[in-house]
Amino acid sequence: MRGAFGHGVEIMAWQLPNGAYPIKVDSWETIYLTAVRIVLAPLTRQRSYGNVPQPHAVLYYSQRTSKGGLLIAEATGVSDTAQGYPDTPGIWTKEQVEAWKPIVDAVHEKGGIFFCQIWHVGRVSNYGFQPNGQAPISCTDKSLTPQVRADGVAVAVAEFSPPRRLETEEIPSIINDFRLAARNAIEAGFDGVEIHGAHGYLIDQFMKDQVNDRTDKYGGSLENRCRFALEIVEAVVDEVGADRVGIRLSPYANYMKSGDSNPEALGLYMVNSLNKFGILYCHMVEPRMVNLGEKFVTPHSLLPMKNVFKGTFIVVGGYDREEGNKAIADGYADLVAYGRLFLANPDLPQRFELDAPLNKYNRDTFYISDPIVGYTDYPFLSSDV
Repeated sequence: MRGAFGHGVEIMAWQLPNGAYPIKVDSWETIYLTAVRIVLAPLTRQRSYGNVPQPHAVLYYSQRTSKGGLLIAEATGVSDTAQGYPDTPGIWTKEQVEAWKPIVDAVHEKGGIFFCQIWHVGRVSNYGFQPNGQAPISCTDKSLTPQVRADGVAVAVAEFSPPRRLETEEIPSIINDFRLAARNAIEAGFDGVEIHGAHGYLIDQFMKDQVNDRTDKYGGSLENRCRFALEIVEAVVDEVGADRVGIRLSPYANYMKSGDSNPEALGLYMVNSLNKFGILYCHMVEPRMVNLGEKFVTPHSLLPMKNVFKGTFIVVGGYDREEGNKAIADGYADLVAYGRLFLANPDLPQRFELDAPLNKYNRDTFYISDPIVGYTDYPFLSSDV
């Protein structure tokens, strides 16, 4: 596996005798690092007040940066209709782009590779998050039943307003929002973008037959249901280049009541179609993660999709150190993304390298608005480890 992560940065994932991996950088000098297979998964943190990234994010992301490591930013809205959570960042205004720049610079100064995950929540929203109190948009007008919020805070039951079904002629404007967001991300300095096509949000709503009840060219057959996602990929690739584009998919997941009757067929169709665009990576959620934060034994596997996809294949879904090592050793994945463990252990690559003890994460502080607590106050390894 080899993939170019923008600005001439090239990860070459073959192993040296001492267990390290070489990374080529702009100067083409070789740097040895054992942690190149570890990716910071995109993690919603809800600390971007007024949908504008804040200075405290500079420290948060730089803490989790190691030379050659790939970080994927928290889900970032592509427009003012894309919002469904408090204080999540956007990248559709000039103010937001400028606010991202020092955060991206901090990651680059430490030698990291930084992608911006761009998203639209679709029907996972309500009138209060929408401009002028309008209805959220989706592929359907079917309402989403109240949910215990995906942030895991048991007392936070979210109410969702009935969505408005997008008219066929409106869909190109939504695709254009993703294109402009990708352009803005590159202007902000990001090395690339990850299109959020997972977890029951707008793109996933179009793909999944449990949600999509359309009768136009964006509904019905598998090909039609995937059309919206692939048109977004095409638009973003045309705007910023295939080597700056990844996508996250969760064919097996049922987050936000977005399941599919044949997830393997959906996943295989998508990776085959993505090959036509030559995008950099596909970031796939494990079949065992049907519901948020719950792992269960399943006969399903991502290996058929990994074997089909021609780019870098990233897996995510409750991995620990041993499982990640096995996934790489078995050729199941090229890279492994970590979320909660990376949140609680800003030096996770070093801890994995040394097989050092891990900090425990505190779920109660995942989504509070404090700029420090549960955000930048997790301890690093002591200097004598």
